[in-house]
Amino acid sequence: MKIVFMGSSTFAIPTLVRLFEKGYSIAGVITQPDKPSGRGQLVQAPPIKDKALEIRIPVHQPRSLKDDAARALFQALSPDMLVVVAYGKILPPWLLQLPRYGAINLHGSLLPKYRGAAPIQWAMANGDEETGVSTMQIGEGLDTGPVFLSETTSIDPDEGVQELSHRLAAIGSELVIRTIDGIANGTLKPTPQDGSKASLAPILEKKHGFINWTDPARRIHDRIRAFTPWPGATTLFRGTVCKILKTRVGGRDQTGSPPGLIFASKKSLAVAAGDSGLVEILELQPENRKPVRGFEFANGARIQPGEKFEPLTDN
Repeated sequence: MKIVFMGSSTFAIPTLVRLFEKGYSIAGVITQPDKPSGRGQLVQAPPIKDKALEIRIPVHQPRSLKDDAARALFQALSPDMLVVVAYGKILPPWLLQLPRYGAINLHGSLLPKYRGAAPIQWAMANGDEETGVSTMQIGEGLDTGPVFLSETTSIDPDEGVQELSHRLAAIGSELVIRTIDGIANGTLKPTPQDGSKASLAPILEKKHGFINWTDPARRIHDRIRAFTPWPGATTLFRGTVCKILKTRVGGRDQTGSPPGLIFASKKSLAVAAGDSGLVEILELQPENRKPVRGFEFANGARIQPGEKFEPLTDN
């Protein structure tokens, strides 16, 4: 079976590596074009490109999948199957119909939950205790195709989204191998999704990271770990933006303090939440400064009684 692999982010790397290690015929890797990134806007390649070149698989970076050049490229590669992992673009109908086994996608959720661009982040932000990965046949809808296999894993209450993504990428790489083998030997058929149980995981925007201190402490903590590093969990302190990088759920505030009120000492920094819980700030980054530990920020800022973290708005 000749495979064309389509992926861009680091989430796709374990699957490409496992396909290579298992000896599958990989005709090429299709990934996004190199793009400017970061403050300096230096041009950077997608992470999957570097890995593909390292293991000597040809890389192609079409700017569009809708033109004649892209069609000619895929026809020349002549895949029996497309394996798609975090590629980042919608595949046109002609491309889905080209391989005899169609296009197989690894999705970072237990479908039909969290269809869309950010399933891992939204599962964590919503406080789910478990999530998983699914392999599915790509159709023309948004992650609506029939599912081949799924595997579940728990979400640790204090792990970050990058840790969870790494775990799911590793689990998913083995799931893709099992899926391809099952398709090839005719023992695996996909099962239609139950659309009535579907939920969406929309692409992340900056506003999703604005901390609402009136939320319960656990929800605040979950959203901070889900939205770090992107779009970043942000709040205002003395009129300037602070990124909250790492937290844990603390004890209870018995004094009825308003949400956002700061509790600072030489060894700790905590903030009152809307349910009278406390969010302990372990690491944060003031605007235009390097990240510091919470208590270091508290000591350096000389926080006064009654000072608060304030919410950002879209305005």
